[in-house]
Amino acid sequence: QVRLVESGGGLVQAGDSLRLSCAASGRSLSLYSMGWFRQAPGKEREFVATIDWSRTYTRYADSVKGRFTISRDNAKNTVDLQMNSLKPEDTAVYFCAAGLGAEVTSGSAYWGQGTQVTVSS
Repeated sequence: QVRLVESGGGLVQAGDSLRLSCAASGRSLSLYSMGWFRQAPGKEREFVATIDWSRTYTRYADSVKGRFTISRDNAKNTVDLQMNSLKPEDTAVYFCAAGLGAEVTSGSAYWGQGTQVTVSS
């Protein structure tokens, strides 16, 4: 089965940057949409960003638009999330997801275990 493993989370200050990476194993996800969700304590999991298999389409949550950039390397079976100008409200566990369809959704088939991002003010 497919495994997704996130890395790159950590503790940073507001205004700093982090780059998250998600590595897939078990099968190639080159024809899947991949993306990121996040979940803060006491909050529902929310959409962050998605990218299609061809890397021609991306979409971002309004809360991160202009600050975060999603990218993928199909040869390496990875998807990254470059997070700039981080804010305390970005604090959450970030989950990598993959699935068929134009975008990742809450119903996407594959999920990682998450990586913690904490942004202090």
